[in-house]
Amino acid sequence: MHVAPELHDPPLVLAFDGWNDAGEAATNAVRYVAEAIHTVPLADIDPEEFYDFTVRRPEVVLVNGRREIQWPQNEFRYGSVDGDRELVTGVGVEPHLRWRHYVDAVAELVRSVGVRRVVLLGAYLAEVVYSRPVAVTGFATRSDELERLGVEPSAYQGPTGVLGVLADRLDRDGVDVVSLWAGLPHYINASPNPRGALALVQKLTQCLDFRIDDEPLRKEAAEFEQRISALVTGDPELADYVRQLKRRDFAQ
Repeated sequence: MHVAPELHDPPLVLAFDGWNDAGEAATNAVRYVAEAIHTVPLADIDPEEFYDFTVRRPEVVLVNGRREIQWPQNEFRYGSVDGDRELVTGVGVEPHLRWRHYVDAVAELVRSVGVRRVVLLGAYLAEVVYSRPVAVTGFATRSDELERLGVEPSAYQGPTGVLGVLADRLDRDGVDVVSLWAGLPHYINASPNPRGALALVQKLTQCLDFRIDDEPLRKEAAEFEQRISALVTGDPELADYVRQLKRRDFAQ
C-alpha cells in the first residue's frame, strides 16, 4: 500500500495482461478509464514470488539517460468518478506461480479498502465478424445483473485464467462479482484492438453507472475498423472466410 485513503464503498475494476486479454482489449479498457478519471497510485503487488522471469522477462529502459529495470507490474490506482464516488482500478500480469497466494493478496486489498463490488474484464478470440458490434458475454453473482446490462451469460467450461480463480475466491468472500468478456475475431492478428476496449468500457460504465468521455476511444475504434476492412478486402482468402462467417450468422 502506497497510501491509506478513506474511500467510500468503491468498486474495483481489474484486468490482466496475458491469456485473459486478447488484443489487449481488457487492460487497455481499464487503463483508459483510469486515465479518464485521473487516478493516482494506491498499491502494487511485488512480482518476485509470482513470475518466472525467463517467461516474462523484466525490461531495460532508459529514463533520462539512465538504465532502469522494469519488472512485471501489478498496479492498483484510485480516483473519483464524480463528487461522491471513488473507483479503484487494477492492471496486472497474469501470474505464472502461486495463484492461490496471489489471489489472497488481491482479496486482502479488496478487504482493506472496503470494496464490495468487483468488475473483472477479459477478452477472448472467437469466430466473429470483425465489422459487427463487439459482443460482450460474462457472468455475475447476482442473477439479474447480466439481464440489466444486456449481456449474454457465458456457458464456457474448460481451462480458466486467473480471472476465473479470482472470481471464485471473491464470490466465496461475499463480494459481488461481475465478469465481462469481449469476443474478438481470431483471424485478425492486430493488437491493441480498440474496438474491444471500447465495448468493455461502455459496458463497464453502464454496470457501475458513471460516465466518461469515450470519444477518443471511439475515434481509435473507427480508424482500426477501417484498417482491418482494407486488410480483409486485400486478402481474397480472408475475405472469403469472413463471407462464410456472415452466411453462418445469417442462417442462425
